[in-house]
Amino acid sequence: MQEDSALENNGVLALYELITSYIEISDSELEYCLSMLEYESYKKKEILLKEDEICSKIYFVTKGLLRIYFVDDKDEEKTFHFCLENTFGTDYESFLKGIPASFSIQAMEDTEVLVISFEMLQNIYKVLQQGEKLGRLITEDYFFIVNDKIKALYVNSPMVRYKEMNNRFPRILQRVSQHCIASYLNITPVHLSRLKYMNDSV
Repeated sequence: MQEDSALENNGVLALYELITSYIEISDSELEYCLSMLEYESYKKKEILLKEDEICSKIYFVTKGLLRIYFVDDKDEEKTFHFCLENTFGTDYESFLKGIPASFSIQAMEDTEVLVISFEMLQNIYKVLQQGEKLGRLITEDYFFIVNDKIKALYVNSPMVRYKEMNNRFPRILQRVSQHCIASYLNITPVHLSRLKYMNDSV
């Protein structure tokens, strides 16, 4: 891939490397994909998607951090997932089915993203020789995220969830509020403080 240094500045190189970790892609296919990408930036705490809206975009984070969350029946925010640099963020069911989103998406820092619309994705599937394979593998990865999250809540102890979170999201404790971390782990902020103390004491 040519002009790597220039592409690094807007995150396209990272997206290219992620795509090629799933499938092989020719230079002409890559050029087509890049021609459709859109760039967007969001300020810290800005909302990209509100619950009950139709999710029409997939966000590839090139800089910053996104939080995917929902509001429970007690009107409390529950963090479902964090999207670090070089990962995708979306409400996948809403995006694919055109139904109201179950989640909201918020920028936790000043964040820059490359955007793929539903129409863009359908064109990618048609044009790329391995486009359908790409879509299937990304869908499988999303399923594993959801499956691991649900399984962890029922099977793993809070300490195990805490350690797995730190492995999955390096430096997340320095980047996100304790309240958001606690809601991700499904524990109270006080319990989180105990876990941090116990882990640091080991």
